[in-house]
Amino acid sequence: MFSLDRDSAVPLADQIEARLRALIEGARLPPGARLTSIRQLSGQLGVSPNTVVAAYDRLAAAGLVASRGKFGYFVCEAASPMPSEAWLEAGEEQEPVWLAQQSNDQRAGVLLASSGALPASWLSDAIPATVLQRALARSDAGMAARCPPQGLPELRERIATLLRAQGIPADAGRVLTTWGGTHAIDLICRSTLQPGDAVLVENPGYFLMFGRLRQAGYRIVPVARRPDGVDLGALEAACREHRPKLLFLQSVLHNPTGWGSSAANLHRALLIAHQHGVLIAEDDVHGHFHPGHPTRLAQLSGLDGVVYYSSFCKALSPALRLGYIAAEPGRLKPLLREKIYSVLTTGALNELVLLEVLSAGRWRKHIDRLQQKLGAARNAAARRLRDAGVLLDHPGEGGLFLWGAVPRGVDIDELVKDAYLNKILLARGATFMADGADDPHLRFNAVFSQHARVAEYLGQRFAAVASARGAMERAGVVA
Repeated sequence: MFSLDRDSAVPLADQIEARLRALIEGARLPPGARLTSIRQLSGQLGVSPNTVVAAYDRLAAAGLVASRGKFGYFVCEAASPMPSEAWLEAGEEQEPVWLAQQSNDQRAGVLLASSGALPASWLSDAIPATVLQRALARSDAGMAARCPPQGLPELRERIATLLRAQGIPADAGRVLTTWGGTHAIDLICRSTLQPGDAVLVENPGYFLMFGRLRQAGYRIVPVARRPDGVDLGALEAACREHRPKLLFLQSVLHNPTGWGSSAANLHRALLIAHQHGVLIAEDDVHGHFHPGHPTRLAQLSGLDGVVYYSSFCKALSPALRLGYIAAEPGRLKPLLREKIYSVLTTGALNELVLLEVLSAGRWRKHIDRLQQKLGAARNAAARRLRDAGVLLDHPGEGGLFLWGAVPRGVDIDELVKDAYLNKILLARGATFMADGADDPHLRFNAVFSQHARVAEYLGQRFAAVASARGAMERAGVVA
Protein backbone atom coordinates (compact mmCIF):
# COMPACT_ATOMS: atom_id res chain seq x y z
CA MET A 1 0.00 0.00 0.00
CA PHE A 2 2.78 2.43 1.00
CA SER A 3 6.19 2.43 2.65
CA LEU A 4 7.65 4.24 5.64
CA ASP A 5 10.81 6.31 5.89
CA ARG A 6 12.65 4.89 8.89
CA ASP A 7 15.38 7.53 8.63
CA SER A 8 12.88 10.33 9.04
CA ALA A 9 12.47 12.27 12.29
CA VAL A 10 8.68 11.95 11.84
CA PRO A 11 7.33 9.18 14.13
CA LEU A 12 6.11 6.06 12.34
CA ALA A 13 2.53 6.47 13.62
CA ASP A 14 2.47 10.01 12.19
CA GLN A 15 3.72 8.73 8.84
CA ILE A 16 1.00 6.03 8.71
CA GLU A 17 -1.65 8.61 9.57
CA ALA A 18 -0.41 11.01 6.88
CA ARG A 19 -0.29 8.31 4.18
CA LEU A 20 -3.80 7.07 4.95
CA ARG A 21 -5.16 10.60 5.22
CA ALA A 22 -3.81 11.37 1.75
CA LEU A 23 -5.41 8.22 0.33
CA ILE A 24 -8.76 9.09 1.90
CA GLU A 25 -8.74 12.74 0.90
CA GLY A 26 -7.64 11.81 -2.61
CA ALA A 27 -10.58 9.36 -2.88
CA ARG A 28 -8.27 6.38 -3.40
CA LEU A 29 -9.93 5.02 -0.27
CA PRO A 30 -13.59 5.94 -0.91
CA PRO A 31 -16.33 6.22 1.73
CA GLY A 32 -17.27 2.80 3.06
CA ALA A 33 -13.90 1.24 2.24
CA ARG A 34 -12.50 -1.00 4.97
CA LEU A 35 -8.98 -0.25 6.16
CA THR A 36 -6.43 -3.01 6.30
CA SER A 37 -6.70 -4.77 9.65
CA ILE A 38 -4.37 -3.61 12.41
CA ARG A 39 -2.53 -6.91 12.57
CA GLN A 40 -2.18 -7.18 8.80
CA LEU A 41 -0.93 -3.60 8.30
CA SER A 42 1.54 -3.89 11.16
CA GLY A 43 2.95 -7.01 9.50
CA GLN A 44 3.16 -5.38 6.07
CA LEU A 45 4.96 -2.31 7.41
CA GLY A 46 7.08 -4.08 10.01
CA VAL A 47 5.80 -2.01 12.94
CA SER A 48 4.09 -2.90 16.19
CA PRO A 49 0.26 -3.16 16.29
CA ASN A 50 0.24 -0.31 18.81
CA THR A 51 1.80 1.99 16.21
CA VAL A 52 -1.02 1.22 13.76
CA VAL A 53 -3.63 1.61 16.52
CA ALA A 54 -2.27 5.10 17.28
CA ALA A 55 -2.56 6.11 13.62
CA TYR A 56 -6.08 4.68 13.27
CA ASP A 57 -7.21 6.39 16.47
CA ARG A 58 -6.07 9.76 15.16
CA LEU A 59 -7.91 9.25 11.89
CA ALA A 60 -11.02 8.32 13.86
CA ALA A 61 -10.64 11.43 16.04
CA ALA A 62 -10.48 13.51 12.84
CA GLY A 63 -13.74 11.96 11.61
CA LEU A 64 -12.08 10.34 8.60
CA VAL A 65 -12.70 6.74 9.70
CA ALA A 66 -14.98 4.99 12.16
CA SER A 67 -14.48 1.81 14.16
CA ARG A 68 -17.12 -0.93 13.84
CA GLY A 69 -15.81 -3.18 16.57
CA LYS A 70 -14.62 -6.56 15.41
CA PHE A 71 -15.39 -5.68 11.79
CA GLY A 72 -12.58 -3.10 11.68
CA TYR A 73 -12.20 0.52 10.60
CA PHE A 74 -14.15 2.01 7.69
CA VAL A 75 -13.77 5.29 5.76
CA CYS A 76 -16.48 7.82 6.61
CA GLU A 77 -18.46 10.01 4.24
CA ALA A 78 -16.65 13.26 3.53
CA ALA A 79 -17.67 16.00 5.95
CA SER A 80 -19.33 19.12 4.60
CA PRO A 81 -16.81 21.92 4.08
CA MET A 82 -16.71 24.58 6.77
CA PRO A 83 -18.86 27.55 5.74
CA SER A 84 -16.92 30.65 4.78
CA GLU A 85 -18.71 32.67 7.49
CA ALA A 86 -17.88 30.39 10.40
CA TRP A 87 -16.90 33.24 12.75
CA LEU A 88 -19.29 34.38 15.44
CA GLU A 89 -18.81 38.07 16.19
CA ALA A 90 -18.95 38.93 19.92
CA GLY A 91 -19.92 42.54 19.24
CA GLU A 92 -20.34 45.25 16.67
CA GLU A 93 -17.34 46.61 14.81
CA GLN A 94 -15.06 48.76 17.04
CA GLU A 95 -16.77 47.65 20.25
CA PRO A 96 -14.18 46.62 22.87
CA VAL A 97 -15.15 42.93 22.79
CA TRP A 98 -14.99 42.96 18.99
CA LEU A 99 -11.50 44.47 18.99
CA ALA A 100 -10.28 41.97 21.57
CA GLN A 101 -11.72 39.13 19.50
CA GLN A 102 -9.89 40.25 16.34
CA SER A 103 -6.54 40.10 18.13
CA ASN A 104 -7.20 36.51 19.16
CA ASP A 105 -8.97 35.25 16.03
CA GLN A 106 -6.00 36.43 13.93
CA ARG A 107 -7.86 36.17 10.65
CA ALA A 108 -5.84 35.59 7.52
CA GLY A 109 -4.45 38.70 5.86
CA VAL A 110 -5.55 41.17 8.55
CA LEU A 111 -2.75 43.39 9.84
CA LEU A 112 -3.41 43.93 13.56
CA ALA A 113 -2.06 47.48 13.72
CA SER A 114 -3.96 48.25 16.95
CA SER A 115 -3.68 44.85 18.60
CA GLY A 116 -2.91 44.62 22.30
CA ALA A 117 -0.58 41.64 21.86
CA LEU A 118 2.85 40.75 20.55
CA PRO A 119 3.12 38.68 17.36
CA ALA A 120 3.45 34.95 17.92
CA SER A 121 6.90 34.95 16.32
CA TRP A 122 8.22 37.09 19.19
CA LEU A 123 7.11 34.55 21.79
CA SER A 124 7.58 31.26 19.95
CA ASP A 125 10.89 30.40 21.67
CA ALA A 126 9.95 31.61 25.16
CA ILE A 127 8.80 28.18 26.34
CA PRO A 128 10.48 25.33 24.42
CA ALA A 129 9.20 21.77 24.67
CA THR A 130 12.00 20.83 27.07
CA VAL A 131 10.58 23.30 29.60
CA LEU A 132 7.22 21.52 29.48
CA GLN A 133 8.93 18.19 30.11
CA ARG A 134 10.90 19.53 33.07
CA ALA A 135 7.81 21.26 34.45
CA LEU A 136 5.82 18.02 34.51
CA ALA A 137 8.76 16.25 36.12
CA ARG A 138 8.44 18.65 39.07
CA SER A 139 5.24 16.88 40.16
CA ASP A 140 5.00 13.18 41.00
CA ALA A 141 1.36 13.30 39.89
CA GLY A 142 2.19 14.64 36.42
CA MET A 143 -0.94 15.66 34.51
CA ALA A 144 -3.05 14.49 37.46
CA ALA A 145 -1.53 17.16 39.72
CA ARG A 146 -3.84 19.49 41.59
CA CYS A 147 -3.07 23.12 42.27
CA PRO A 148 -3.77 24.84 45.62
CA PRO A 149 -6.33 27.63 45.08
CA GLN A 150 -3.86 30.30 46.21
CA GLY A 151 -1.27 28.90 43.79
CA LEU A 152 1.76 26.64 44.12
CA PRO A 153 3.81 27.87 47.12
CA GLU A 154 7.10 27.62 45.19
CA LEU A 155 5.68 29.67 42.32
CA ARG A 156 4.25 32.30 44.65
CA GLU A 157 7.66 32.71 46.26
CA ARG A 158 9.27 33.12 42.82
CA ILE A 159 6.71 35.80 41.95
CA ALA A 160 7.34 37.47 45.30
CA THR A 161 11.04 37.55 44.44
CA LEU A 162 10.22 39.45 41.23
CA LEU A 163 8.09 41.88 43.22
CA ARG A 164 10.80 42.48 45.82
CA ALA A 165 13.20 43.31 42.97
CA GLN A 166 10.75 46.10 42.06
CA GLY A 167 10.77 47.38 45.63
CA ILE A 168 7.38 45.88 46.49
CA PRO A 169 7.39 44.15 49.91
CA ALA A 170 5.92 40.72 49.16
CA ASP A 171 6.28 37.11 50.17
CA ALA A 172 4.46 33.93 49.12
CA GLY A 173 1.67 34.66 51.62
CA ARG A 174 0.88 37.95 49.90
CA VAL A 175 0.53 36.48 46.38
CA LEU A 176 -2.50 34.89 44.69
CA THR A 177 -2.31 33.39 41.20
CA THR A 178 -5.00 34.14 38.60
CA TRP A 179 -5.90 33.19 35.04
CA GLY A 180 -4.53 36.57 33.90
CA GLY A 181 -5.13 40.29 34.33
CA THR A 182 -8.81 40.21 33.39
CA HIS A 183 -9.45 37.52 36.00
CA ALA A 184 -7.62 39.65 38.58
CA ILE A 185 -9.88 42.63 37.81
CA ASP A 186 -12.94 40.44 38.24
CA LEU A 187 -11.76 39.08 41.60
CA ILE A 188 -10.92 42.55 42.91
CA CYS A 189 -14.34 43.88 41.95
CA ARG A 190 -16.23 40.89 43.35
CA SER A 191 -14.42 41.10 46.69
CA THR A 192 -14.67 44.88 47.07
CA LEU A 193 -17.82 46.22 45.42
CA GLN A 194 -21.59 45.97 45.49
CA PRO A 195 -23.96 47.00 42.66
CA GLY A 196 -24.33 50.77 42.68
CA ASP A 197 -20.87 51.44 44.12
CA ALA A 198 -18.75 54.06 42.37
CA VAL A 199 -15.49 53.04 40.70
CA LEU A 200 -12.91 55.53 39.45
CA VAL A 201 -11.21 54.66 36.15
CA GLU A 202 -8.65 56.41 33.98
CA ASN A 203 -9.90 58.20 30.87
CA PRO A 204 -8.64 56.93 28.45
CA GLY A 205 -8.09 53.51 29.92
CA TYR A 206 -8.41 49.75 29.55
CA PHE A 207 -11.45 49.36 27.31
CA LEU A 208 -12.57 45.83 28.24
CA MET A 209 -12.85 46.80 31.90
CA PHE A 210 -15.50 49.46 31.30
CA GLY A 211 -18.12 47.09 29.92
CA ARG A 212 -17.42 44.53 32.63
CA LEU A 213 -17.92 47.12 35.37
CA ARG A 214 -21.19 48.34 33.87
CA GLN A 215 -22.40 44.78 33.42
CA ALA A 216 -21.92 44.19 37.14
CA GLY A 217 -23.93 47.28 38.02
CA TYR A 218 -21.09 49.51 39.23
CA ARG A 219 -21.04 53.26 38.59
CA ILE A 220 -18.08 54.26 36.44
CA VAL A 221 -16.55 57.66 37.17
CA PRO A 222 -13.93 58.67 34.57
CA VAL A 223 -10.84 60.57 35.71
CA ALA A 224 -8.63 62.18 33.08
CA ARG A 225 -5.21 60.62 32.42
CA ARG A 226 -2.25 62.87 31.63
CA PRO A 227 1.22 62.01 30.27
CA ASP A 228 2.68 62.21 33.80
CA GLY A 229 -0.15 60.39 35.60
CA VAL A 230 -3.75 60.74 36.66
CA ASP A 231 -5.24 64.27 36.79
CA LEU A 232 -4.93 64.95 40.52
CA GLY A 233 -7.47 67.75 40.63
CA ALA A 234 -10.05 65.62 38.85
CA LEU A 235 -9.21 62.69 41.14
CA GLU A 236 -9.79 64.68 44.31
CA ALA A 237 -13.03 66.18 42.96
CA ALA A 238 -14.33 62.73 41.99
CA CYS A 239 -13.52 61.34 45.44
CA ARG A 240 -15.42 64.15 47.14
CA GLU A 241 -18.45 64.00 44.86
CA HIS A 242 -18.91 60.26 44.28
CA ARG A 243 -17.37 58.64 47.40
CA PRO A 244 -15.90 55.74 45.42
CA LYS A 245 -14.72 52.48 46.96
CA LEU A 246 -12.20 51.56 44.28
CA LEU A 247 -9.76 53.31 41.92
CA PHE A 248 -8.10 51.52 39.00
CA LEU A 249 -4.74 53.01 37.97
CA GLN A 250 -2.03 51.99 35.51
CA SER A 251 1.09 53.67 36.83
CA VAL A 252 3.53 52.11 34.33
CA LEU A 253 3.11 51.96 30.52
CA HIS A 254 -0.53 52.95 30.54
CA ASN A 255 -2.84 51.24 28.04
CA PRO A 256 -3.64 52.69 25.47
CA THR A 257 -1.17 55.58 25.59
CA GLY A 258 2.10 54.05 26.78
CA TRP A 259 2.48 56.92 29.27
CA GLY A 260 4.09 56.57 32.67
CA SER A 261 3.62 58.36 35.99
CA SER A 262 5.94 60.60 37.95
CA ALA A 263 6.78 59.62 41.50
CA ALA A 264 5.29 62.92 42.70
CA ASN A 265 2.00 62.19 40.93
CA LEU A 266 1.79 58.69 42.40
CA HIS A 267 2.61 59.93 45.89
CA ARG A 268 -0.13 62.54 45.72
CA ALA A 269 -2.64 60.02 44.30
CA LEU A 270 -1.91 57.72 47.24
CA LEU A 271 -2.54 60.55 49.73
CA ILE A 272 -5.85 61.48 48.07
CA ALA A 273 -7.03 57.87 48.03
CA HIS A 274 -6.02 57.38 51.67
CA GLN A 275 -7.79 60.55 52.76
CA HIS A 276 -11.04 59.39 51.14
CA GLY A 277 -10.80 55.72 52.06
CA VAL A 278 -10.46 54.54 48.47
CA LEU A 279 -8.73 51.25 47.67
CA ILE A 280 -6.36 51.46 44.68
CA ALA A 281 -6.10 48.56 42.23
CA GLU A 282 -2.77 48.99 40.43
CA ASP A 283 -2.72 47.43 36.96
CA ASP A 284 0.85 46.53 35.95
CA VAL A 285 0.11 44.12 33.10
CA HIS A 286 2.39 46.03 30.71
CA GLY A 287 5.05 46.90 33.26
CA HIS A 288 7.29 44.01 32.16
CA PHE A 289 7.98 45.89 28.92
CA HIS A 290 9.41 48.98 30.61
CA PRO A 291 13.15 49.26 29.86
CA GLY A 292 14.00 51.08 33.09
CA HIS A 293 13.07 51.12 36.77
CA PRO A 294 9.77 52.98 37.08
CA THR A 295 8.09 53.86 40.35
CA ARG A 296 4.95 51.92 41.26
CA LEU A 297 2.14 52.62 43.71
CA ALA A 298 2.66 49.26 45.45
CA GLN A 299 6.29 50.19 45.99
CA LEU A 300 5.47 53.60 47.52
CA SER A 301 2.64 52.24 49.68
CA GLY A 302 4.17 48.94 50.75
CA LEU A 303 0.82 47.43 49.64
CA ASP A 304 -1.00 49.54 52.24
CA GLY A 305 -4.24 50.57 50.53
CA VAL A 306 -3.09 49.09 47.21
CA VAL A 307 -3.91 45.79 45.51
CA TYR A 308 -1.36 45.11 42.79
CA TYR A 309 -1.89 42.79 39.81
CA SER A 310 0.00 41.75 36.71
CA SER A 311 0.16 38.96 34.16
CA PHE A 312 2.58 36.78 32.18
CA CYS A 313 0.15 36.32 29.26
CA LYS A 314 1.33 39.21 27.08
CA ALA A 315 5.06 38.96 27.73
CA LEU A 316 5.55 35.20 27.92
CA SER A 317 2.73 33.15 26.41
CA PRO A 318 -0.97 33.79 25.72
CA ALA A 319 -1.41 30.02 25.86
CA LEU A 320 -0.19 29.95 29.45
CA ARG A 321 -2.92 32.31 30.80
CA LEU A 322 -1.45 33.09 34.20
CA GLY A 323 -1.33 36.25 36.28
CA TYR A 324 -1.10 37.21 39.92
CA ILE A 325 -2.34 39.57 42.62
CA ALA A 326 -0.24 40.94 45.49
CA ALA A 327 -1.94 42.34 48.58
CA GLU A 328 -1.85 42.35 52.34
CA PRO A 329 -3.10 39.03 53.79
CA GLY A 330 -6.26 40.66 55.13
CA ARG A 331 -7.21 41.80 51.63
CA LEU A 332 -5.96 38.63 49.96
CA LYS A 333 -8.33 36.36 51.89
CA PRO A 334 -11.58 37.66 50.29
CA LEU A 335 -9.84 37.54 46.90
CA LEU A 336 -8.99 33.89 47.50
CA ARG A 337 -12.60 33.16 48.48
CA GLU A 338 -13.86 34.74 45.25
CA LYS A 339 -11.35 32.75 43.22
CA ILE A 340 -12.59 29.51 44.75
CA TYR A 341 -16.22 30.50 44.18
CA SER A 342 -15.64 31.44 40.53
CA VAL A 343 -13.00 29.04 39.13
CA LEU A 344 -11.91 26.97 42.17
CA THR A 345 -8.23 27.15 41.24
CA THR A 346 -5.76 27.77 38.44
CA GLY A 347 -4.19 25.01 36.35
CA ALA A 348 -1.33 23.02 37.85
CA LEU A 349 0.25 22.59 34.41
CA ASN A 350 0.29 26.36 33.83
CA GLU A 351 1.83 26.99 37.23
CA LEU A 352 4.42 24.24 36.91
CA VAL A 353 5.52 25.58 33.52
CA LEU A 354 5.83 29.12 34.84
CA LEU A 355 7.71 27.86 37.89
CA GLU A 356 10.21 26.12 35.61
CA VAL A 357 10.65 29.27 33.47
CA LEU A 358 11.28 31.47 36.50
CA SER A 359 13.53 28.92 38.22
CA ALA A 360 15.72 28.40 35.15
CA GLY A 361 16.37 32.12 34.67
CA ARG A 362 14.71 32.17 31.26
CA TRP A 363 12.26 34.94 32.21
CA ARG A 364 14.81 37.71 32.74
CA LYS A 365 16.69 36.93 29.54
CA HIS A 366 13.45 36.74 27.57
CA ILE A 367 12.24 40.09 28.92
CA ASP A 368 15.58 41.76 28.17
CA ARG A 369 15.32 40.60 24.54
CA LEU A 370 11.71 41.80 24.27
CA GLN A 371 12.56 45.23 25.64
CA GLN A 372 15.37 45.67 23.13
CA LYS A 373 13.19 44.56 20.23
CA LEU A 374 10.32 46.78 21.37
CA GLY A 375 12.63 49.78 21.55
CA ALA A 376 13.68 49.26 17.94
CA ALA A 377 10.09 48.62 16.83
CA ARG A 378 8.85 51.79 18.55
CA ASN A 379 11.47 53.90 16.80
CA ALA A 380 10.70 52.41 13.40
CA ALA A 381 6.92 52.63 13.81
CA ALA A 382 7.05 56.19 15.15
CA ARG A 383 9.16 57.31 12.22
CA ARG A 384 6.81 55.76 9.66
CA LEU A 385 3.66 57.06 11.37
CA ARG A 386 5.00 60.60 11.65
CA ASP A 387 5.96 60.54 7.96
CA ALA A 388 2.39 59.48 7.19
CA GLY A 389 0.98 62.45 9.12
CA VAL A 390 0.18 60.97 12.54
CA LEU A 391 0.84 63.33 15.45
CA LEU A 392 2.77 61.62 18.26
CA ASP A 393 3.06 64.49 20.71
CA HIS A 394 3.61 62.31 23.81
CA PRO A 395 5.07 58.98 22.61
CA GLY A 396 5.37 57.40 26.06
CA GLU A 397 8.19 55.72 27.96
CA GLY A 398 8.33 52.43 26.07
CA GLY A 399 6.30 49.29 25.70
CA LEU A 400 3.84 48.12 23.10
CA PHE A 401 1.70 51.18 22.34
CA LEU A 402 1.92 54.50 20.52
CA TRP A 403 -0.95 56.97 20.95
CA GLY A 404 -1.24 59.09 17.82
CA ALA A 405 -3.70 61.76 16.69
CA VAL A 406 -5.01 61.96 13.13
CA PRO A 407 -4.81 65.25 11.20
CA ARG A 408 -7.58 67.82 11.44
CA GLY A 409 -10.51 67.07 9.17
CA VAL A 410 -10.12 63.28 9.18
CA ASP A 411 -13.31 61.41 10.13
CA ILE A 412 -11.80 58.83 12.45
CA ASP A 413 -14.90 56.61 12.48
CA GLU A 414 -14.88 56.34 8.69
CA LEU A 415 -11.12 55.84 8.74
CA VAL A 416 -11.17 52.76 10.99
CA LYS A 417 -14.06 51.22 9.02
CA ASP A 418 -12.29 51.71 5.70
CA ALA A 419 -9.02 50.45 7.15
CA TYR A 420 -10.69 47.19 8.18
CA LEU A 421 -12.09 46.79 4.67
CA ASN A 422 -8.47 47.05 3.57
CA LYS A 423 -7.51 44.39 6.15
CA ILE A 424 -5.87 46.76 8.62
CA LEU A 425 -7.25 46.73 12.17
CA LEU A 426 -7.21 50.17 13.77
CA ALA A 427 -8.77 51.12 17.12
CA ARG A 428 -10.10 54.65 17.54
CA GLY A 429 -9.51 56.69 20.66
CA ALA A 430 -13.20 56.85 21.62
CA THR A 431 -13.14 53.10 22.25
CA PHE A 432 -10.78 53.71 25.17
CA MET A 433 -12.79 56.57 26.67
CA ALA A 434 -14.83 55.57 29.71
CA ASP A 435 -17.27 58.40 29.01
CA GLY A 436 -17.54 57.53 25.31
CA ALA A 437 -16.33 60.98 24.26
CA ASP A 438 -14.99 61.57 20.77
CA ASP A 439 -11.21 61.46 20.55
CA PRO A 440 -8.87 62.06 17.58
CA HIS A 441 -6.34 59.38 18.57
CA LEU A 442 -5.59 55.89 17.36
CA ARG A 443 -3.84 53.22 19.43
CA PHE A 444 -0.96 51.73 17.48
CA ASN A 445 0.76 48.45 18.24
CA ALA A 446 4.39 49.42 17.71
CA VAL A 447 5.40 46.00 16.37
CA PHE A 448 2.68 45.62 13.73
CA SER A 449 2.70 49.34 12.85
CA GLN A 450 6.27 49.07 11.55
CA HIS A 451 4.70 47.44 8.51
CA ALA A 452 4.82 49.65 5.42
CA ARG A 453 1.15 48.89 4.69
CA VAL A 454 0.04 50.92 7.72
CA ALA A 455 1.95 54.10 6.87
CA GLU A 456 1.15 53.81 3.16
CA TYR A 457 -2.56 53.43 3.83
CA LEU A 458 -2.71 56.29 6.35
CA GLY A 459 -0.58 58.58 4.18
CA GLN A 460 -2.86 58.04 1.20
CA ARG A 461 -6.03 58.60 3.24
CA PHE A 462 -4.67 61.74 4.94
CA ALA A 463 -3.49 63.15 1.60
CA ALA A 464 -6.91 62.55 0.05
CA VAL A 465 -8.64 64.34 2.94
CA ALA A 466 -6.20 67.27 2.75
CA SER A 467 -6.67 67.52 -1.01
CA ALA A 468 -10.46 67.51 -0.73
CA ARG A 469 -10.35 70.07 2.08
CA GLY A 470 -8.05 72.32 0.06
CA ALA A 471 -10.35 72.18 -2.94
CA MET A 472 -13.35 73.07 -0.76
CA GLU A 473 -11.48 75.97 0.83
CA ARG A 474 -10.51 77.33 -2.59
CA ALA A 475 -14.14 77.07 -3.61
CA GLY A 476 -15.16 78.97 -0.50
CA VAL A 477 -17.10 76.02 0.93
CA VAL A 478 -14.90 75.65 4.04
CA ALA A 479 -13.74 78.64 6.04
